[in-house]
Amino acid sequence: MFPDETSCREEHIYIARKKKGTNMKTEFSNRLGKLRREKGLSQRAAATQFGISQALLSHYENGAREPKFEFVLEACEYYKVSADYLLGRKKERRTEAEVLSEKIGGIIKSLDELQKELIK
Repeated sequence: MFPDETSCREEHIYIARKKKGTNMKTEFSNRLGKLRREKGLSQRAAATQFGISQALLSHYENGAREPKFEFVLEACEYYKVSADYLLGRKKERRTEAEVLSEKIGGIIKSLDELQKELIK
């Protein structure tokens, strides 16, 4: 089923996707278009931002073409989402580091408030 060099993690992801019926290509296309519309951009305006033609962006959004890795990274940066989100692997838009940073910020704030209460 899998070549020997395929890691267990890749195999696990493949099996999970097959069970869910999720198609990463479709998710990428849907999310790319959704993010563009949320920003209120036309395909032409977004394509200009990425330095590609409107036709190529349209192909990405309708699933006719698959983007290069560099485009995926650029789109993640531009729309401020994680690659896992854009590729349909996770529902959370932010990176794990951003989520963790927010949680740490909340903990620090709580500790500061607690310290102020103890000093009173």
